[in-house]
Amino acid sequence: MKKTFTINICGTVFHIEEDAYEKLQNYLLKLKQHFGTNDEGKEIVTDFEARISELFNEKISGDKSVVVLAWVDEVIETMGTPDDFIEAEGDEEEPIHVKRKRRLYRDPDHRVIGGVCGGLGAYFNIDPVVLRIIFVVLFLAQGIGLIAYVILWIAVPKAINTAQRLEMRGKEVTISNIEKSIKEEVKDVTESVKNLKDSKGYAKGQDAVSQFGDVVYNILKVVLKVFIIIVGVVLILSGFFGLIGFISSLIVGQSFVSGVPMIWGPEIHVPGILNHFVTPGTVTFGMISIAFLVGIPLLAMLYIGTKLVFRYKSNNTLIGLGMVGVWLIALVAIVVLSVSQVGNYKNRASVTNSMAITCEGCNTLYLELNKDSYEEYDELDWDIEDFKIGLVDGEEVLLSQPTFDIEKSSSNNFVIVIKSSSRGKNREMAKDYSKEIEYNYEIKDSTLFLDSYFSLGQDGKFRDQDVDIILKVPEGKQVFLSDDMIHIIHDIENVSNTWDGDMVGKYWVMTPEGLAKSKKSE
Repeated sequence: MKKTFTINICGTVFHIEEDAYEKLQNYLLKLKQHFGTNDEGKEIVTDFEARISELFNEKISGDKSVVVLAWVDEVIETMGTPDDFIEAEGDEEEPIHVKRKRRLYRDPDHRVIGGVCGGLGAYFNIDPVVLRIIFVVLFLAQGIGLIAYVILWIAVPKAINTAQRLEMRGKEVTISNIEKSIKEEVKDVTESVKNLKDSKGYAKGQDAVSQFGDVVYNILKVVLKVFIIIVGVVLILSGFFGLIGFISSLIVGQSFVSGVPMIWGPEIHVPGILNHFVTPGTVTFGMISIAFLVGIPLLAMLYIGTKLVFRYKSNNTLIGLGMVGVWLIALVAIVVLSVSQVGNYKNRASVTNSMAITCEGCNTLYLELNKDSYEEYDELDWDIEDFKIGLVDGEEVLLSQPTFDIEKSSSNNFVIVIKSSSRGKNREMAKDYSKEIEYNYEIKDSTLFLDSYFSLGQDGKFRDQDVDIILKVPEGKQVFLSDDMIHIIHDIENVSNTWDGDMVGKYWVMTPEGLAKSKKSE
């Protein structure tokens, strides 16, 4: 048994014996060498391979599925070799024309709609215009022409390659005919393009396009220059006023350019803010790092802006690299400082104080908020989580709102429980921070007045402090929540699952099942 190979010719897979494969490879190699590697030569070889694939397919049957040497010899004899073609070119005698059976294809080169009439004209050697007139007449005769045209459009294949175009005209698919056909097509396209370029309309159109391009280019150039200047001015203003605002915030504690768009303008004393977060002794180190971290980009904005506007040349690469290095060092310093302060939040501890509310003969306790004692003091526009910063007698104080809840009491008295919690480097320090939290309330007759905020004091450090207020209500007694209590109540459980915002302005009684709406509220 002979060794066989699997090959692909124009998308069709064939099994071929070894000797036939070698001869076919040599034949195709000669074709490629003869016609060259340009686009025209590649198209000739591709059409030639398509014809070989068709000839092989015609010979394949149920018991003959492997391409043998005899088939390859027949294909070469039918198609011809490059040597035969060269000899034919030098022969002065008239070549012998071999008629070949025509095949019907749709002609894409002479089509109006689908190429049906062009293909029929080539098959019957009739002018396609005559066939188109016949189809129009048949169309007017109750639409028979349209039906016939559509059927032929669907059933007849389109002549895709040069070999099929030759078959459509009854010409032998040989090397000579394929090359001649492709060269004629290339020549027609080249002449059409040449005629177009030589026409007056093309020259005028080219000049118009060139002039339009010049106008668009000049407009875009002007627009780009204006845009660059605008960007430069914005960078100059942002860098200059940003530096003024940043420096004034560092030193004075108030930005001189507050409220200007794109400008640094926090009304805050940066060293004072750092004092609320970091341990003593590290503020100076942090301030220097922040100065470089923020100041260098602002200087860079000012420098780039002036360069865009005034277009001066400078050779200060070393200075630029040095500034980048200093900025990176400042960034690392800020990261190291931040990491060093993380330990201050490692542990959490709380301090709880409770007191019974003596209210003889009163079954209802009224709950209200005290007047905001910090309302008359300045408030800085700087919020940290649930904290805000207020200025009390020129000193910055950290403030935050407590949370209020109601539970059932195990005694016959109202009991108020104040739970203060904080974080610290260890539990002892966390407990000390909890004790430093300042929160006030007072009782007058049957009314409990609660402060809106708790504070950390003028020297207090932020350590994620919280204050939870729990009012324990005896069974059978009730409370009244004033409207202003909405600011501090937090998820009070009740039997009707009423939302906190709907609980204010109503009476609530403690029942065996829990807190329920009192009849007084109805």
